[in-house]
Amino acid sequence: MRVNQTSINRSSKPFIIAELSANHGGSIKRAKDSITMAKKAGISAIKIQTYTPDTMTINCNLPDFLIKEGLWSGRTLYELYSEAYTPFEWHEELFEHANNCGVTIFSTPFDETAVDLLESLGTPAYKIASFEIVDLPLIKYIARKNKPIFMSTGMASKREIEDAVKVVRANSDSDLLLFHCISSYPAITADSNLNNLTWLTETFGVEVGLSDHTTNNIAAVTAIGMGAVAIEKHFKLDNEECGPDSSFSLSIDELSKLV
Repeated sequence: MRVNQTSINRSSKPFIIAELSANHGGSIKRAKDSITMAKKAGISAIKIQTYTPDTMTINCNLPDFLIKEGLWSGRTLYELYSEAYTPFEWHEELFEHANNCGVTIFSTPFDETAVDLLESLGTPAYKIASFEIVDLPLIKYIARKNKPIFMSTGMASKREIEDAVKVVRANSDSDLLLFHCISSYPAITADSNLNNLTWLTETFGVEVGLSDHTTNNIAAVTAIGMGAVAIEKHFKLDNEECGPDSSFSLSIDELSKLV
């Protein structure tokens, strides 16, 4: 796999993706400062997320739209996405800033309009979130852009992973990397189940990585020792409360130590 001329394989150093997600705290300056500091920490790429509350859900407080457990219990999906999203209007400036810093930037789109925006900005790769792995029309739309694809599998059964991989391979010659992922926020280190890295490699014949939501670097470093070629970790600029992801995000110092 290659992204912006960087090789991602077992003969290369691990590809460390710093996920900004909601940790901009509603400030584009904070988002840009976060990119600058992550670059100084030595990461390989910055990743953001591309959606709006209205492309994700509807403004509704009925039970199906209410988060019932975990870190965001009691909030509606619309409330959560309204706080967490990165406005489409910021994207061009964030891509330009990352490029000026000399760091690769790409994103996770959640619908076709997000893909179109990212294509207009020349994104070098795509990430498919584990929550979207069953959205086969979206995966097909992304695959046809012929860009490298990172795909998380945390919410998926074996059959669902098979279906998604088939769609990518039927519609693209793009490189594909599968992330083992525990879709829990935060995830408990003891539940990391890193043997799934080996299972993904053997079952699908691809390079693998870890999308890691634990609050330390133990699982990430162990995963690298088990053959993971890429690591994705949420990070934050400082210890301020900066959004719904901040409690399970690495500090810049912790991110630097991971690198």
